[in-house]
Amino acid sequence: MKRKIKMGKDVNQDVVLCRTTSTHAGNVTTKKLMEDSISFNKYWKRIPFFLRDRFRGASEICIISINRNEYAAARRSIDCLEYKVRRRLKLNVL
Repeated sequence: MKRKIKMGKDVNQDVVLCRTTSTHAGNVTTKKLMEDSISFNKYWKRIPFFLRDRFRGASEICIISINRNEYAAARRSIDCLEYKVRRRLKLNVL
């Protein structure tokens, strides 16, 4: 009898931590998350031409997502960032 392989409850429970249009803010944030040993996924999403007014003319947006279980630790590490970087991040609240 073959049993079906079951995934753990923590698999594929990624949530969006923050968004930014600034490459500097995205790089500083990912560097801080790596220093604190928090796993994350970073990808750039293209913004359509006619929606760029909402993002102040930016052509791409950086989206950083993490596992739901590491959300509290990630927010603590982002709170330690400089104010200049934090104000460029659009944080999602769970």
